[in-house]
Amino acid sequence: MSGDHEHPHDQAEPRWRDDGVRVIKGDRLDPNTAQTPGMFRQAAINAARVGAQKLWAGTVRIDANAKTGVHHHGPLESVIYVVSGHARMRWGDHLEFVAEAFPGDFIYVPPFVPHQEINADPAEPLQCVLVRSDNEAVVVNLPDIAPVEPPEAVYWIDPTHKHPG
Repeated sequence: MSGDHEHPHDQAEPRWRDDGVRVIKGDRLDPNTAQTPGMFRQAAINAARVGAQKLWAGTVRIDANAKTGVHHHGPLESVIYVVSGHARMRWGDHLEFVAEAFPGDFIYVPPFVPHQEINADPAEPLQCVLVRSDNEAVVVNLPDIAPVEPPEAVYWIDPTHKHPG
């Protein structure tokens, strides 16, 4: 090949300078996002900040031994990645189901599922990264629900990695 051929991306390079990758510093997250009692959310990626069209991402912190109000995220799918702490998730119309998650674990929350995040650690905060399937933070806070006690522990079995027997 001759060295005098222009690469197709050469003409687009100036455009990518301002419309390409963005790094959002951890100390520059935006607390001006939908909140639920008991947790502190901060937005990193959304339409207003970076022009995201199909994603919202940010962080959440729940203080030691605290729990959030019951809420759902409308038609959005949510992914929670546990960075540090001990997460206890309760969900269902009466919070009748429960599962635990630890650092390195991912939690998937389908659309419209009423849920509550609980920091099950009595001493350390729970810190997580959140990603949602739209560019705006939809949060529908629900009235207090009397939870079923004890809840049923439910642990999802990955059909692509389940072990025989």
